[in-house]
Amino acid sequence: MAPEVISTDKAPRNPNYSQAIRAAGLVFVSGQAAFDPATGELVGTTIQDQTRQALKNIAAILEAAGSSIDKVVSATFILAEPADFTGMNEEWRAWFPDYMPARQGAKFPLDSPGLRVSIAAIAEA
Repeated sequence: MAPEVISTDKAPRNPNYSQAIRAAGLVFVSGQAAFDPATGELVGTTIQDQTRQALKNIAAILEAAGSSIDKVVSATFILAEPADFTGMNEEWRAWFPDYMPARQGAKFPLDSPGLRVSIAAIAEA
């Protein structure tokens, strides 16, 4: 089966890449930041607020793909500041109360002023 592009208006769009691709029984969600899909504005100033919005965007994309946040098996996060790791984990645990997906992270300069986190995910289709 050929890879399928997943797209929804319920998450921010970027003309340079797909929101997600469904292939090989998985959904690969591109990195999502804390942008409001309707306005394009950055949501929140705390790492918890921004983590929550990034995960809302991921959940919307997964829903459009026929999957869900409960099917995430792996995630990659990028933090602008390592000091935000604890706060990000606080919100993360609220979204994954029953199990923790495999995960990796990095510090990397994010290109939008005020942006603190970006999260990509892989889920079962």
